[in-house]
Amino acid sequence: MKRLLTGIGLTILLFVPAVADAQILVAGEGPVVYGHHHLNTTNMAAQKKFFVDTLGGTVVKIGSGDRQQEIIQFPNVLIFFHPMQAPMGGSIGTTVNHIGFSVPDLRPLVAKIKANGFQMITADSVAANVKVTGDIAAAGPTTNIAFALGPEDVKVEFVEVKSQKAPIQLHHIHFFGQRNTEMQAWYAKTFGAKMLPAGPGAAFVQDQLPGVFLNFTPSPAPTVGTTGRAIDHIGFEVKNLEAFTKELEAQGIKLDRPYTKVPQLGIAIAFLKDPWGTNIELTEGLVNIK
Repeated sequence: MKRLLTGIGLTILLFVPAVADAQILVAGEGPVVYGHHHLNTTNMAAQKKFFVDTLGGTVVKIGSGDRQQEIIQFPNVLIFFHPMQAPMGGSIGTTVNHIGFSVPDLRPLVAKIKANGFQMITADSVAANVKVTGDIAAAGPTTNIAFALGPEDVKVEFVEVKSQKAPIQLHHIHFFGQRNTEMQAWYAKTFGAKMLPAGPGAAFVQDQLPGVFLNFTPSPAPTVGTTGRAIDHIGFEVKNLEAFTKELEAQGIKLDRPYTKVPQLGIAIAFLKDPWGTNIELTEGLVNIK
């Protein structure tokens, strides 16, 4: 089965928080956890219709006056936007093929996605031998999944976790690459993620950090980096970020933006790219923004 699974950046440097309750609930469970997605968009109304009205995220406003910005929060992930920045393409074809959420019940969510005018692409996202009924795929004896296209072709997967108490939360980031096992090893080494053993016939390999799976599928075609695309970059929240960036540089990893304090928010940031072009922001203190 072809199961497919950004930061704050310079745009936030000018902002002072007005209201926000960060939802990175697993921040205390490890030195590195997932923090945020950062999307390019020209249509915030459509983004809010999808991520808030349809999926159930919460709008949070930061900044004031003409510097005010809206972000959307879910348990264990914040979504930031580069508003008025037209993406050069959707997430499909990039190293970050899609983002994933988990929900207790897929049926009402799929019905709401379609009722709100968004496209389900489940049948196009799984292997031909996987049964799809009502835009929901039987990914395993006890696992159902579904796929949708959000605004500006951001691909999103939904995994049914019947025991989950939250109505929706972060589940995974799904990378595509022709060297997927090398990607898995790089993220495990760089961020301290746990490499999970692959089951027989598994379509992808996985790492795990608190609150999120990092999935890596072998891509049949070359992929491109994320910068400028619908999912512009992904973000990790790191304890003791300054020391962490020094360790990265000692390992020969080049930073696109060095460790930088953002006193307006009481946070610090840094940027790098993985060897395949995924744009990555590192933050420290994002979880404390209120």
